[in-house]
Amino acid sequence: MLHVHRHINALREFRPVVLSQKEKGSWSGIRPNIIPRSPLREIGRLRERITGLPWQLSVAEARAMTAVLEKNSCRLLHLFFGDAAAHCLPLADAFGGPLVISFHGADVAGAFAGPAYRGTRERLFARAARVGCRSSELLERVAELGCPGEKLCLMRTILPGLPDSPHKSPPSEGGWRILQAGRLIPKKGTLTALLAFARFREEYPLATFTLVGEGPMRPTLEAEVVRLGLGNSVRMPGFLSQEALLEEYAAAHIYLHPSETDHGDREGVPNALLEAMACRLPPVATRHGGIPEAIEDGVSGLLCEEADSAGLSRALLALAGDPGLYQKTSEAAREKVLRDFSPEEGIRAVEAIYRQAMVCAC
Repeated sequence: MLHVHRHINALREFRPVVLSQKEKGSWSGIRPNIIPRSPLREIGRLRERITGLPWQLSVAEARAMTAVLEKNSCRLLHLFFGDAAAHCLPLADAFGGPLVISFHGADVAGAFAGPAYRGTRERLFARAARVGCRSSELLERVAELGCPGEKLCLMRTILPGLPDSPHKSPPSEGGWRILQAGRLIPKKGTLTALLAFARFREEYPLATFTLVGEGPMRPTLEAEVVRLGLGNSVRMPGFLSQEALLEEYAAAHIYLHPSETDHGDREGVPNALLEAMACRLPPVATRHGGIPEAIEDGVSGLLCEEADSAGLSRALLALAGDPGLYQKTSEAAREKVLRDFSPEEGIRAVEAIYRQAMVCAC
């Protein structure tokens, strides 16, 4: 995942060694060590479906991973995603050194939060020196799952270098360009976004909506565009490179991120939202997960309730109809990210957590 890639390649005081069981997409910078999955994995998954108890890495997998760690004289193990960490206890035990686990949003929902995983959660939290979460809201949720408070810490995502961004101005003749970027999944609120845009377009017929990303909801969203009669006013260019996405941020006037809770799955603080804000895009988003930690309603953006398309459209119309509010939120959005989510601060915070974990383990 992109945020994991950024985290690994941003570290300065630590030399990361990456373990993975598959490589997907383009991976630049530090290359992962690929440890093949055990052919017994499906037996473990079948056992979990029957008993509810989480499958575990095989002895051979844990041994192969530990050999890589020992070869590279690794002194700290960081397991990304709590639900993935639940399957990696054999690796943590074989490694024996200090352990950091990080939670990112979806990994506190589903089976991991259920009663069948309780024993595994207890073992994980007991074994970990530090447990990082991407938002304060996630800290509370992981504490509710049983993690001791003294181990919990805020571990924000590490953003890429923030580019200089020109000041934003409302478009002439109502040609508003609205942007949303993210996976096309229910949690991102994309159906609600289309409904809100349809109402907004009634007031601003020249407005356009660009929905960047790929995912299983794409056919549903394409059908909804047709049903709403939005025609050529909605563009879905698919997944874009970081360079192409920056061009979209530069061309847009408003950023939309109406996340919704999906079967307990919630966001941390979305990367795309922070990047858009850093590019001076006034955001319209929801009171969901860690989003209110980035957006102060009426100051650095506008917040609505989840799944409220009417509320979203009213917020969009408020920005479009008030040049003063538009300019204020545009500048405040960038200032908020530079102040509280800067790449430099993110790197310092992560490496401080690693040092604390190593001291705790001594």
